[in-house]
This record gives sequence, structure tokens and C-alpha cells, in this order.
Amino acid sequence: MNLAFWKKNNEGQPKKKKSAVREWFDAAIFAIIAATLIRTFIFEAYTIPTPSMEKTLLVNDFLFVSKISYGPRIPMTPLAVPFTHHTLPFTKYSKAYSEAVHWKYRRLPGFSDVKRYDVVVFNFPEGDTVALENQDQSYYQMVRAFGRDAVWEQNHVISRPVDKRENYIKRCMGVAGDTLSIKDGVVFINGQQAPIPPESERRYWVTTTGDALNPSRLDEMDIDPGTDGPYDSAKYRYNLTPAAAATLKSWPVVKNLTPFVNPSAEEVAVFPHDTAHYHWTEHNFGPMYIPKKGVTVKIDASNIAFYDRIISVYEGNKLEINNGQISINGKPADSYTFKMNYYWMMGDNRDNSLDSRYWGFVPEDHIVGKAWLIWMSYGKGSIRWSRLFRTIK
Repeated sequence: MNLAFWKKNNEGQPKKKKSAVREWFDAAIFAIIAATLIRTFIFEAYTIPTPSMEKTLLVNDFLFVSKISYGPRIPMTPLAVPFTHHTLPFTKYSKAYSEAVHWKYRRLPGFSDVKRYDVVVFNFPEGDTVALENQDQSYYQMVRAFGRDAVWEQNHVISRPVDKRENYIKRCMGVAGDTLSIKDGVVFINGQQAPIPPESERRYWVTTTGDALNPSRLDEMDIDPGTDGPYDSAKYRYNLTPAAAATLKSWPVVKNLTPFVNPSAEEVAVFPHDTAHYHWTEHNFGPMYIPKKGVTVKIDASNIAFYDRIISVYEGNKLEINNGQISINGKPADSYTFKMNYYWMMGDNRDNSLDSRYWGFVPEDHIVGKAWLIWMSYGKGSIRWSRLFRTIK
């Protein structure tokens, strides 16, 4: 049969119609591919799970996170179940991805680099190792508190690749090359005081004349009257925004209002977890240099705690320390040149945030995107209408 004869005898013949099942299947495949591309390269939905960013962001704020702001990150673990992160729905331990294929870190061009004071979503840096029975806690903090053997005896411990680590959201307080310090709870960048986010919170001591504070007025100001106290009949400790603190200070019943500052390094284990050389607290910290790609620093026993995780985990070298002597990839070393930029992230709810003060730097390959827009918010049994479609600053 020649081609001309076939065309003549098939002209005007109707094409075979797809079945309804086939049409639904094709539509579903197209929708999955389109949604996956949008989620990977343009924006992704995210829900605020904890109060570490209050009052800037509230629990059950639903956000869009822009992937194109800093440039979309190419998936490093591409074999995964669509619309999942690291665990299959309705399971506790089943992985939603395969590590049979692993791609190196690459990022497409974006509109800007990460800037100071941006609100950023990133993969939890200490999330490379996870105790599945206690996923809401850092494995490394548990090891520091209870010892490795105890943690492994009581938990199923696994590792996770960079892009499958838990998502965190914080404010970037320092970028690569900055020097950061904290004095009495106030952040300084390169010697200058950093702006205080207007909706941020911190703890204050509130001393009264002895009369009780009006719980109705506290509720109107969205201050939990049972947050932290009273310590006696005239002393309370509340989490307050700067505006709430100023209002409370004007009340006749309030004699004094001062920020809470932890005076003791013994009560909390902060980065770099080297109490032999550093007696820092979450309120008095630094000064400390934030590593920048291409910069070389001297390393020795007094400062290796800042960089050991960067060298061995984030940048994939073999680090050994024997009797104070440092070797990298089998060679003695007294300096190191960084391969990536790093960032310092902190929650706006400064006294109720697990952030860089406790686990250190965020590598650039952990950056997911920039928090952009609140599209839905729900709390106290109803929609928070005033928060809908608010951009995030």
C-alpha cells in the first residue's frame, strides 16, 4: 500500500476518541507535572508550625515561598513521590524519596542574593541526622544532652540528604562576610545595631505596684497572662513586642519594665558548643565572623568548633583532630578556604526560637526560598481576615 492510497482512503475518517478514563489519566499526569514544576521552580506553599517568628508570622499562617527570588535550586534528590517532602503521608518512618540518584548542588539565576533581614525558608542544617521518635528535636542537641549511646538505644536514627531535611523559617540577620554580635539581646552587625522587626517579641520583666494586671486588657493586646509568671505578687515575665512593651510601661500599675537577659552560660548550650573557650549565652554572643565563599581563615584548637561542621559535613572533607593537631583530607592544616557562602538566621520571637544561636551557620545550598505572601491564616477557631494576602517583611 503506497502513501497516496492510504491518505485517500483515510481522509474524513474520524479519529478514535479517548475513553473517559484515559482523558482523566492524561489530565492528572499533566496536572502533576505542571504543579511539580511550579513547586520546584516558582513558588511553594508553606505553613507556620511554631511560634518562633511571632508576631511577624503566626502559627497557622499559610505562606507562598518564592523560589525565583534567590534562584530555584535544582533538586539534589530528584527521585521522590510528588507533593511530598521526606516522609510518605499517613506513615511515620517511610521515606518518600530514593537516594539512588543524587545530583550536586546547583541553582538557577534569581532576582537577588539573600539579603540581611529577609525572611527565609531553608533546610535545617542539623537535620542531616534524625532520631525518628523525636523528630521535633535536634539529634545533635539530644546527643549533647544525653550522650550518643542513649539516643541510639531509644531511637531509630537515620540520615537525610540536604533537600529532604526539615524546612525552617527565620529572619536572616547576617550574610556571608558579616561580623555578628549580640549584646543584652540586641543584635549588632559589623558594629552597628541591627533594626528590630516591629512585630518581633522578646521576654521582659514587668514589676508592678503589687496590684494585678488587668487580664482583659492583656488579652486585647494579645498578651498571654499566663505566659511566664507571676514570680511573686508584683513580678511577671511576658513575651512582648516593642509596641506592647511601650504600652504596658505607660500603665500606672507598672513600676518597671526591663528586657530579660540570661546571665548564665550554664543554663543553655549555644553555638559553638565549646565552653572551654566561649562562655556565650543566647543574649550575649560573639563577635563572630560569618564565612564567605573564597575567604581563607586561620584554624586552630581555639576556633575549630566554629568551622568543624562546615569543613566535614557541609563541604565534604575528612577532618581529623589529634592532640590539638588539625588535618584535612590527611594533610596538616592551619587554615581553610570556604567553598560556599553562609548565613545567620534568627527567629523574631527571640526568646522562643531554636535558631543559629544554637546550631550555627546555614549553608547556601540549604536555602529554599524567600517568604513572600500570607494567603491564608487561621487561629482561635476562625480565619484571621486581617492577615490574608499580606506580603511578608
